Amino acid sequence: MSAPEILVLGSVNRDLIVHAPRLPLPGETLRGQRFGSCLGGKGANQAVAAARLGARVALAARVGQRENGAAMVAQLAGEGVDTRFIAQPADEVPGVALIVVGAEDAENQIVTVAGSNGTLPLEQVEALELEGLRWLVAQQELPLESVARAFERARAAGVRTLLNAAPFRPGCERLLPLVDLLVVNALEAQALVTLLGGGPASPQALAQALRAQGPAAVLVSLGGDGLCWVDAEGALSVPARPVKAVDTVGAGDTLVGALVTAMAEGQPMARALAFAQAAAGLAVSRPGVQDAMPRREEVDRLLAQNP
Repeated sequence: MSAPEILVLGSVNRDLIVHAPRLPLPGETLRGQRFGSCLGGKGANQAVAAARLGARVALAARVGQRENGAAMVAQLAGEGVDTRFIAQPADEVPGVALIVVGAEDAENQIVTVAGSNGTLPLEQVEALELEGLRWLVAQQELPLESVARAFERARAAGVRTLLNAAPFRPGCERLLPLVDLLVVNALEAQALVTLLGGGPASPQALAQALRAQGPAAVLVSLGGDGLCWVDAEGALSVPARPVKAVDTVGAGDTLVGALVTAMAEGQPMARALAFAQAAAGLAVSRPGVQDAMPRREEVDRLLAQNP
């Protein structure tokens, strides 16, 4: 396998997904419509999204071999993800995510159990091969000290860093000086700015406040309202594509995987954002998480039909 240009440092989960008429209220029991189990975790999702779009991508993770962990790693390899940096401890259980998707609006609720994701040690980070990489991507389902050390090593090696600050965790603000590109949704952006002492603000103002903490660029995803991008050259808004949302689980991960793929290819920024938005729009228009992630030809065809 050729050397990767993108390394995703992230989680791998077994997703247990229940579809219900709507999201349950506290203490309420609903009759579900269907159930499914699939490979997930933000790291795995972002790596698969990038691989499907043509990127040379590797995943650094820790996947316990109990509860069919070996099959999870094999599935990643089958998607074209380089798995050489995945540790597979025999005595640990992989991460698990319990997901409820409401049919009324396709919104979701997620509870995760870290499993082997929570034990990723600094020794594994120190052993990562960074030569030849363009981007190191991380999220916040791993120990933050491991993410911080990975970003420190990447910066020293001249590799650009992308942090998807999801799920939100206090303490992640300490990572911002090590980040080249920060990707957050509107809720995560507001939570981060509040943690830093700021108040409610517009997406553009939130992005600018976060950029002042160190990142060269900040992308705030706004769901049906599109994207807000802020960098040294100013702000750029990308409207959402009209789409009937069927399942929004994994939309953010598809966006990240598509964006880092486009940036690794050197696409102009406006084109890269449109590419990422198109990939995410295709993903939410059909059920599933990784199953819903588009292939490169689908995104290229959509952009050709409707730039």
